[in-house]
Amino acid sequence: MARPENPPETATPDGEIPARLRIAAGILRALFIAVLVLITFRVSRPQNETFWTAYDTPSDMVRMLLGFAVAVWLLVQLFKGPRDQGGYRTWFYLGLVAVPFSFICLIAVW
Repeated sequence: MARPENPPETATPDGEIPARLRIAAGILRALFIAVLVLITFRVSRPQNETFWTAYDTPSDMVRMLLGFAVAVWLLVQLFKGPRDQGGYRTWFYLGLVAVPFSFICLIAVW
């Protein structure tokens, strides 16, 4: 007996994404990623030196390079949005919790 290619219980809805959900999830996602970039910037700064003398201490240089790589990756993710309604819904619910928590972390780190 042949299996159906797309069984009904796993079929994705073909409906469009509501505008309110798309806007709210996009804003929450952008805020969350922007705060993560700021936290990464703050944590990856040299401990006791300026940016120009960080190459003297290997740990500061590694921290700066890793922080730069993470910040670039986060900025790329900022412009790659969710692809389906489930992704927008996930970012909406996750953003409601993650954005305030990330702001608290930003204040604590700064």
